[in-house]
Amino acid sequence: MTETFSLPDNWQAVLASYPELQESAVTVLAASHFILDWGDRQPQQLEALLASETIGEVYTFSDFEQALAERLTEVADESSLQQQLRQFRHQQMVRIIWRDLAGWADLAETIRDLSALADVCIQQSLVLLHQWQVAVNGTPCDAEGNEQSLIVLGMGKLGAGELNLSSDIDLIFTYPEEGETRDGKRTLSNQEFFIRLGRKLVQALDSPTVDGFVFRVDMRLRPFGESGALVSSFDAMEEYYQTQGREWERYAMIKARAITGSEQAKQLLSDMLRPFVYRRYLDYGMFDSLREMKSMIAGQLHRKGMEDNIKLGAGGIREIEFVGQVFQLIYGGRDKPLQQRPILTILDLLAERNLLSDYAVNELKRAYDFLRRTEHRIQAWADQQTHVLPQEPEARQRLASSMGFTSWDLFYQTLFQLRQQVHEHFEQLLAAPQAEDEAATNNISLLNAGEEEKLQYLEQCGYQEPQACLDVLDRLLELHICKNLSQTGRQRLERLLPLLVQAAAGVDNADETLPRLMPLVESIMRRSAYMSLLVENPLALSQLIKLCAASPLISHQLARYPVLLDELLDPRSLYEVPERDQQKALLNQFLSSLDDDDLEQIMNRLREFRQIATLHVAAADVTEVLPLMRVGDQLTELAEIQLERVWQLAWAHLVSRHGYPPLAKGDDPAHCGLTIMAYGKLGGLELGYGSDLDLVFVFDDEQQGLTDGEKPVELIVFYTRLAQRMIHLLTTITPGGQLYEVDMRLRPSGASGLLVSPLSGFADYQNNEAWTWEHQALVRARCVVGDKTLAQKVRDVRKHVLSMPRETEALAQQVKEMRSKMRGQLDKTDSQLFDLKQGKGGITDIEFMVQYAVLAWSANLPELLVYTDNIRILDALVETGKLEKAEGEMLADAYRLYRSEANHCVLQQRPALVAISVVADYPQQVINIWQRWLGDI
Repeated sequence: MTETFSLPDNWQAVLASYPELQESAVTVLAASHFILDWGDRQPQQLEALLASETIGEVYTFSDFEQALAERLTEVADESSLQQQLRQFRHQQMVRIIWRDLAGWADLAETIRDLSALADVCIQQSLVLLHQWQVAVNGTPCDAEGNEQSLIVLGMGKLGAGELNLSSDIDLIFTYPEEGETRDGKRTLSNQEFFIRLGRKLVQALDSPTVDGFVFRVDMRLRPFGESGALVSSFDAMEEYYQTQGREWERYAMIKARAITGSEQAKQLLSDMLRPFVYRRYLDYGMFDSLREMKSMIAGQLHRKGMEDNIKLGAGGIREIEFVGQVFQLIYGGRDKPLQQRPILTILDLLAERNLLSDYAVNELKRAYDFLRRTEHRIQAWADQQTHVLPQEPEARQRLASSMGFTSWDLFYQTLFQLRQQVHEHFEQLLAAPQAEDEAATNNISLLNAGEEEKLQYLEQCGYQEPQACLDVLDRLLELHICKNLSQTGRQRLERLLPLLVQAAAGVDNADETLPRLMPLVESIMRRSAYMSLLVENPLALSQLIKLCAASPLISHQLARYPVLLDELLDPRSLYEVPERDQQKALLNQFLSSLDDDDLEQIMNRLREFRQIATLHVAAADVTEVLPLMRVGDQLTELAEIQLERVWQLAWAHLVSRHGYPPLAKGDDPAHCGLTIMAYGKLGGLELGYGSDLDLVFVFDDEQQGLTDGEKPVELIVFYTRLAQRMIHLLTTITPGGQLYEVDMRLRPSGASGLLVSPLSGFADYQNNEAWTWEHQALVRARCVVGDKTLAQKVRDVRKHVLSMPRETEALAQQVKEMRSKMRGQLDKTDSQLFDLKQGKGGITDIEFMVQYAVLAWSANLPELLVYTDNIRILDALVETGKLEKAEGEMLADAYRLYRSEANHCVLQQRPALVAISVVADYPQQVINIWQRWLGDI
C-alpha cells in the first residue's frame, strides 16, 4: 500500500524541516486517515508536535503529567478545560499511533502510553474540577473533619494498563467516608458533592465538542449498574459486594485499579475489595459460574459478523483474557502474584506454575500480540472504536501492509491460524470432564436411592462385600453435616459419590479403600468447592483413589487437610520431588502472597507447605518412583529449609526488639553467632514421615557485649529468646497442625540444662561430663542452620570428643548395657513377627554398632568422622578395613531393607513389625558382626 501512497503537498512542505520523519510518514499516513486529516485541520498543532521532537522519544508517565500540566496552567473554567484536554488527547494520539505504525514502539509501549494518557487526563481534570466545586459548595469532610476525595477506579483495559487506541474507559466512582461539606455557600452531603463532581468529570472527558472528545466513559460497571447511584461510599460498596456482588463482577474486579486518591485511601479500597474478588482458598466452586460466563461468550460467537470481530469473535482477544482470568479467580486468593492485572504477565505466571503448558502460553501470547496490533491498526485508520476486519479490498490491503504482509491472503492465513489456536485453548478450558462418567453411573442418586438399589449398584461395581460398603455409605449419609448441606453442597455431593464409588471399585483393595475415603468426603462437605474439584477433574479423582488405596496415612492426611487435594490436579508434578534449591524457591513463592507481619498466616502456610511437600514424597514413595534413601533425604532437606525460614522469622522478631548481637552481619544466618545442631534422624539424614526434630542450640560466647538495639540485652538472653521463639513457631498447633515436634533433651545436662549452650560450655560438657550414650548421639550430630564459622568450631569439638582414646572393652560393655535396656523395654518380636527397629539384628542394633565403631576407632581412623549417616559410615568402615566389603554391603542392604519396610509400615499406619520371612537371614548376619565387635547380644 505504501508503494502507491504519496505524501500530499502540505505534508511534504511541513516535513521538509524534519527529514528524519519523512520515510516513516509515508508508512504512517498510508495507514492512518485520522493523522492525515488531523494534520490538514490542525496545521499549528501538527507543527508544534513535530517541533517538540517527542515522536522520536519514549515517554514516561511523568512526561505525560508534565505535558498536560503545562497545557492546563491557564485553564480557569470547564470550557477551556475541555478544549485543552481534547487538543492534548489528539496530539498525543497522533504521537502514539505514529510510533506504533512506524514500528518504533512495541505493543507494551503503545498500551502503556494509551493508559498513561487516560490516567493523567482523569487525574488532572479531577484536581481542577474538585477545586472549582469546593469553591462553590465547600470541602467534603468526614465526621472528624478530615477532607474526603473522589476515588476513580479504572476497570477493564484501563485498569490493567492495556488500553487500546479507541477504547472506552470503564470507571467506578467512590469515596471513603460519609459526611458533608464545610465552609461552602450551602451544605451538601458527601455523596451529593461527589455525584456532582463525578458528572463534571464524565462531561469533561466524554462530551462531544467542536474539538471532539477525550475518552468515551462507561459507568455501567458500578454497583447496581445504570440504576445505581453514580458514586458510592466505601461502606456502601462493601455492603453491595458482600451481599449482592455477582460472579461476573468478581471477574470484572480483577482489573480494577484506583487512579486517583491518596495512597492510604487506595490501599483501604484495595483491602476492602480483595476478599470479594479473591477467596483465601482455591475457589473450585467457581467452575459452574465460570462455565456459564464461557457459555455466554460462546453464545455470542454465532451472531452475524462475529467471524470478523477480532475482539469478541472466536479466538479473539476476549477469549485470551478469559483464559487468564479464570485461573486468577480460582488461584489468585492463595497466590498473590496472580492478583496482577496485565494478561501477558498472568500468562507467564501460569506457565511458571504449570497451570498452563509453556506451549499453550506461548501460543496465547503470540496470538495476543498479533491481535492487539491488528486491533490498533484497524482503529488507527479513522480513530474509531471498532474491532471488525474491513471488507473493502483497498482497506484489507492497507491493513495487511501495515501488519507487514504483502497480501491480504497471507495476513488472513496467519490471523486465522492464531485465532484457531486461541479458540482451541478456550474450548478446552472448563470443559465438563465427567459427562461420560456420569452416563456410566446410570444416573443413580446415592443420596435418594433405596437400600436394595444401592446394594445392587455396589454389587455391579464389583465390591466383594457390598453390604459392608453400603453400611459405610449409610453412616456417611446419616451424618448431621450431610443432612444439613446447602442445596449447592447437596448437588455437588450427589454428583461426586457415584464417581467416587466407581473409581474406588477399580483398585485391587476396593473394600479397604472405600472406607478410607469417607473421612475425606465428610471433611470436604464443610467446603464443597473441593467436591467440585474432584467432580471437575477426573485425573485428580483417579490420583486420590490411587493414593488412598496405597496408604491409609495419606488418606488420613488428605481428610485432615483437604487443601492437599489441590496437589492431585497435575499427576506430572504430584510424583515429582524437587531438589533442595527448587524446594526453597517453592516455599518462597508459597509465602509471597502474605504480609510480613501476618505471623498467623505465615505459620499456617509453613505447615501447609510441609504437608504438601510430604504428600509429594509419600506419593512418589508408595508408587516406588522414589528410592528409600531419597525419601529420607527429601524429608530431611524439607525440615532444614523450614528451620531456616523459622530462624528468619524469629531473628527478625528479636532484632526488631533488641537489635543485633556483635557477631551478626545483618540478617544473614551464616553470620548470626548461633548454630542449630541436628541430632537423631535429622542429623543422620534419615528423617521419616512423623519424625520429630532433635535439636541443640549453641551460641558463640567468644563475642562480648550486648545487642545494639534500643532495648539491649545480654547475649545469652538474646539467643535464649531466639531459640524459644523458634520452638514456639515450630511446635504451636494452628489450624494447619504442628510444623514439627521438637525434642531438646540431647542438649548438655538434658532437660535441666540451658536451652541455649555457650560454645565453651558445650565443649566442656562433652569433654568432661557427657555419658557414653550422649557421645553415641553425637555421632549423628551436625549443624544444619546458622553461623558458618561457629559451625566449624562445633565440628571441631565433635571431632575432638569422638576421637578421644577409649578403652574398647569398657565402651563395648556400656553400649551393650544401654542397648539391652532398650530392647527389654521396647522389642515386640515374637515367633511370627520381627520388630524392625528393636528386634535383635534390627535397625537399632546396626545404629549402635556404627556408633560403637566411631567411638572405638576414630582416634586412629578420622575417616569415620566425616559423615553422620549410617550408610556412609559403613562405607568408611569398609574402606578402613574394619569390615569386609561383603559385610559392609550386607549391613547396608539390611539397613535399607529394614528402613524401607518400617517406612511402609508408617504409610500403612501399623507398627513396624513384619513377618520373619521378610527379613530372611539378615538379623542373624547382623548379630554375627555384633558378637565379633561387642560380644554377646
